[in-house]
This record gives sequence, C-alpha cells and structure tokens, in this order.
Amino acid sequence: MTTPTLAVLVPLLPFLGAVAGLLLGRKAPGFVRPLAVLPTLLSAVIAVLIAVRQGGGTGGGIRPVDAATELTPTGSVPIELALHLDGFAVLVAVLVGLVASCVQIYSTGYLRDDPRYPSYAALVSLFTSAMFLVVYSGDLMVLLVGWEVMGICSYFLVGHYWETPEARAASLKAFLVTKLGDVPFLIGLFALAADAGSFRITKVLDAVATGGLDHPTLIALLLLAGVAGKSAQFPLHTWLPDAMAGPTPVSALIHAATMVAAGVYFVARLLPVFAASAAALVVLAVMAAVTMVGSALAALAQDDIKRVLAYSTIGQLGYMTGALAVGERGAAVFHLLSHGAFKALLFLAAGVIIHAAGTNSLAAMSRMTGLRDRIPDAFWTMTVALLALAAIPPFSGFFSKEAVLGAAEHAATGHTGSVPGSAGWIVLVSGLLTAMLTAAYATRLWLLAFRPPVTGPHPAPGVVEAPDHGRQPVVMNAVLWVLAVPSLAFGITVGALPDWFDGGSLTPTLTTSVLATGLTLVGGLVTYGTWRHTTALAARVPVGAVTAHPGAEPAVSEAEAIATHTPAYGSIASAPDPADPGRLLLGPLHRHAAVGFRLDAVYTALFVRPTQFLATVVRFLDREVVDTYVRGAGTLPRWLGAAARRAQTGNVQTYLSALLAGSVVLAVAAVLVAAGA
Repeated sequence: MTTPTLAVLVPLLPFLGAVAGLLLGRKAPGFVRPLAVLPTLLSAVIAVLIAVRQGGGTGGGIRPVDAATELTPTGSVPIELALHLDGFAVLVAVLVGLVASCVQIYSTGYLRDDPRYPSYAALVSLFTSAMFLVVYSGDLMVLLVGWEVMGICSYFLVGHYWETPEARAASLKAFLVTKLGDVPFLIGLFALAADAGSFRITKVLDAVATGGLDHPTLIALLLLAGVAGKSAQFPLHTWLPDAMAGPTPVSALIHAATMVAAGVYFVARLLPVFAASAAALVVLAVMAAVTMVGSALAALAQDDIKRVLAYSTIGQLGYMTGALAVGERGAAVFHLLSHGAFKALLFLAAGVIIHAAGTNSLAAMSRMTGLRDRIPDAFWTMTVALLALAAIPPFSGFFSKEAVLGAAEHAATGHTGSVPGSAGWIVLVSGLLTAMLTAAYATRLWLLAFRPPVTGPHPAPGVVEAPDHGRQPVVMNAVLWVLAVPSLAFGITVGALPDWFDGGSLTPTLTTSVLATGLTLVGGLVTYGTWRHTTALAARVPVGAVTAHPGAEPAVSEAEAIATHTPAYGSIASAPDPADPGRLLLGPLHRHAAVGFRLDAVYTALFVRPTQFLATVVRFLDREVVDTYVRGAGTLPRWLGAAARRAQTGNVQTYLSALLAGSVVLAVAAVLVAAGA
C-alpha cells in the first residue's frame, strides 16, 4: 500500500469509528469501547509506519510526499484534497496517535459507568480525526476544516458535565474566544491565497520564496490572531484554564496533542510566511514572552491541580511560539513533541489523584496523609512528568526547552540573520525567567499533593488520612507508565531529530544550559524552603476542605470536586490557605495571579458589557420602534375598515336618507359653482 493511501486512512479510521459509535451507541453498547479504541490505535500504528517510511532514522535524504486531487473547480484559486508529508507532519501525527490512543484507553476506565460515554468516545474520535487532518493536510482550506471541527468538538467535550454551571460556561467561553481569533484567521487565509494564487501549502511557500506576497505583515498578523486563540496565547488564552471543567482525559487530549498544538504546528508549517515580516516576528516574540511569564505566575497561585497544569500548558506553548519567533521551527516542534508526552501524563495522573483524594484542591490534598501510598503509579509517573516539565536533565523537557533557549541565544547574538535581534533577546530573557517559575510551581504542586506537613514523627495538626476510594482501574495506571517512557527518554533523540526537520542542531548549548538549569534549581529550592517555612500554618484547615463521596467513580468524583470548589473556597481558582508557599512567594501579586491578572474582568468591561448594552439597544429599537411601525401599518387599515363597517347598517331608509342628503349637497355645490362663474 502506498504512503498516500496509508495517510488517508489515518484520519479516516477515527472518523468512521466516531460515526459507528454514534449509530451503535444505544443499540449495541458492547461495541462502543472497541469502536473508540481500536480505530484510534490502528491510526497510531499506521502513523508510526508512515513515519518510518518517511524518515526511517537514516537521514534527511527522503523528499516529502505530496499528493493532491481536485474534486471540482472552485474558480481562480483552486481547493484541492492534498497531502504534504514531511518530517514535521509524520512525527506530530505519531504524537497525536499515541496520546489519543492513551486517552481512549484511559477513558474506558475513567468514564466506565458514564451514561454519555458513547457520545463522548465518538467526539474524542472525531477530535482525533480532525487533528490528523490538520497535520497531514497540504491545502489550507482542508486544514481549515479540521481546524474548525476541533473547535466544535472542544465545545461539546468541555461541556460534558453540562449539569454544572462551570462546564456550561467553560464550553461556551472556549468556543467564543477561539472563534474570535478564527475570524481574522479566515481573512488572513484568503489574503494569503490571493497573493500566492493557491491554497496549496507548497505553492504558498514557493510564492514566499520568490517574494510573491504583497502584504506579508498584514497576512502574518491576521493569521497570528487565529493562532493565539487556538493555541491559548496572550491575549486570547483565558478560555483554557476554565476548560478544566471538562473531564480529565479531554484536558489531556486538548493540551497535549490536539487543539492547542494545532496553532503552533500551523505556524511551523508556514514559518516562511511569518519570517517574511520582521514586525510579525517581534509581535510573535512579545506574545510568547508575555504568555510565558504571565502564565507561570498564575500557575503558582492556583489551588485547582488541573488549573495549575492548564496555565503550565499556556506557558510551554509560549516556549514553542518563542522558538518560532526566532525562526527555529525544529526546536518548536521538538518541544511540542516532548511536551505532548509529559503533559498528557500530568493530566492523566491528575485524574487518578483527584479520584483518590476526592478533591481537586491542592489545599485539601496538602492535609491528607497516605495519598501517595494509595496511588503509587500516579505518584511515580507524575514525579517523572514534573521533572520533565521543570526541565531537569536528563528528562525530555530539558533537551527540548534547551533547544528553544539555544535558538533564542543564537538570534539574540546575531547568528540568525533573518531574525531581529530584539526578538531573540525577548524570548531568551523571558524563557530563562519562566524556567525558574516553572520549577517553582512544579515543586509546589508536588509538595502540596504528595508531602503532607509533619511535626516530628507524626503528621502536623489538621492533617487527615486520605480517603480510600479503592484501587484505580488497571487501564488508567497502565497508560501512565506508557507515557512515562517518552517523558523520561525522548531527549535521547536530540541527535536524530535534525534529520527529520530542517537539519539545524538541537543539541543544548553550554551557556543557556548552565543558566537555565541554575535558575531551575533556584526556583525549586526556594519553593521547598518556603514550603518548610509555611508548613506550621497547615493546622489552620481552609474552610471547605471537603472531598467527594468515597464510592464514586473517577468521573463523578471530578465533577463533584469542580462543582464544590467555588462554594467551599469562594473561588474556582484559589483557596484561603495560609500554608500555601505560592502565597508567600508571590506576596501581594498572589491575589491578582490567582484570577489570571483579572483579564476576564478587563475583557468583560471592554467587550462583554458594551456588546450586551448594544444588544439591549438593538432589542429596544426592534421591539419599540420597528415593531411599532409594523403594528401601525396594520392598525390604520383596521380602523378605516371599522369606520366603513359602521356605515353598512342594512337599513334601506338610512341608505335613502344618505342618498338624498348627498344629492342635496351636490345640488347646492353645483349652484354655488354656477353662481361664482
């Protein structure tokens, strides 16, 4: 079977699985789980086979595979069903297949008794199919189809627990914010195709190489708006933390391999378009810097374990866009691949922890003893993932993050001629600062979740025994160990990956490695020292440190934890915990960081309320002005008809009297006219 044929099967199989799962979900529920897992797993295997064929680890001598067919003429700019398989595409497809398969397998245990599991599994399969389409597509319009399908799938999946107001609000917010970015994104795609004369990615890149773009800066900025929305970059990142109201496996899928990765991948595929404008690269660098630092500070203040990871994802995506801003898409995709593995592991392990603890609150977990002994698999695998997140050598995150920082250093020192030096310095400084903050919030999460405070040989006052929710399903624990392997060992591919990418070295440089690792150790050690200092305050148990019902299944425990956090603590994001080291580290900044620096309030004041006011005005004009004219147009004829109806009495004498009176009036009028003449 040819490589293009195999590539068509990769997105097609999950799509067919989704359709079959929806059709058979109620009639034959026994087929739902196989239809969810097997097509996705088979697509992952085929993606691996395509990657081996395309690269094979033998070097960069194999040309990309391009195949296209035009179904019907569409005017001057054709739209084609096209495939473009290069090293970037085939490796990202392997990541998508791996994470999606793990999520589907994990979900069979996590939502084992959920009555909406058939529709959930079908939507996950459709989500996966759409991301495969984005990855393999060689035509921008076909890519846009997958881009938008992911948006609607995220709406339904984030709102899976639609009974809770948090899930309903989060799903609507995710949809609207991403659509806000998609409007200029669509305009940018049309402008790009108009300048290049084609939607085919290869032809667009050829046009860029020959200077065929008339408006490179405008096009790049329009496209960046869509990327900011889809990949949760400042200023359109606010939907992602709230999306944690969805099931944990959905969070893993969105954060690791689909949705947010799509924007980064899109820029990597079309990087020459953005590199044609120095202004666009500087804007991208500033966007990455603000995203990195701001999200890391916010993560340090969150109480919900999943919101910590959500802000972590935003920051790590900032590293990827930073690498793209300095013109190194190899480093960006390298970090995308390694981050996809350890972030999926972090979320899936968090799902196990939430079920075992009965709460998503780190403040509550910090007062539970024996939690890590009840979930040893989640404890050890999450420790590996957090070390990778903090970029501790030799874990995978160290090598990929150092590739980004090394590229930024080269751009800052003028070794990358086409990239402004200012963009390099912006990414380098913010990246080093974020490395320290990342270590701080990763250390804080680990300490609060797994290290209850002790006073001597006994737990500190206020510390309780972790609830016994029974052993987690085997499939959930097995998936964690599968993802732990690339989280630990993917860094060893740093020497081979350049052959799959553009050939540039991804090996860590001495200067950035020493600086970043030193700052990472500082961040971790300072957080540990702060935790030791604040642990004496743990006896003051936060108000509402409650847990879900011990007998509940994982999905129910999570839904209850999300629904009870705000009533218990007064906020979906933070808790009034005096023993939280993040509170001491951030000082007065803590209350602002906990609510995402109040960007939601700013957007509400600048956009939401004016829009609602205009809607109220339009409704008033429609009901009181337009409808008044419409009602008046019907009322006047009705009045005239009523007056005419009164004259029709049916009395002959009345008619004769009226006739006589009229005749007299006419006669008098005639005499007067004649006399005047």
